[in-house]
Amino acid sequence: MTIRQAKIQEETHFRIMRILQDNPDLTQRELADKLGMSVGGLNYCLNALIDKGFVKMANFSKSKNKFKYVYLLTPQGIAEKVALTSRFLKRKMEEYEALKVEIEALKSESSADEMNKLIENK
Repeated sequence: MTIRQAKIQEETHFRIMRILQDNPDLTQRELADKLGMSVGGLNYCLNALIDKGFVKMANFSKSKNKFKYVYLLTPQGIAEKVALTSRFLKRKMEEYEALKVEIEALKSESSADEMNKLIENK
């Protein structure tokens, strides 16, 4: 797996755990819709999280629909989510700083282009 693929997978797992922590009773279809991914893709990711011991699946006993499940973060899953949150935040802050630099460069270019146009028109 490439570094880029690993980052995408990590971000997907982070987003899944983040949503499940607040909404453990979402169906796979609802969760997939929230994440903008296919149900099959979500199922694959959920199974990976379950296999790693980060998420456990249980029947939702109060539901009239006995096929309804809840997806709960395990203590190990909560610890992993904290670690993922830290890495995600660090990566997004680096992206933010790079965007600020790029925006300033674009502003400077735009100002220089405008000045050149003014000079050419005189």
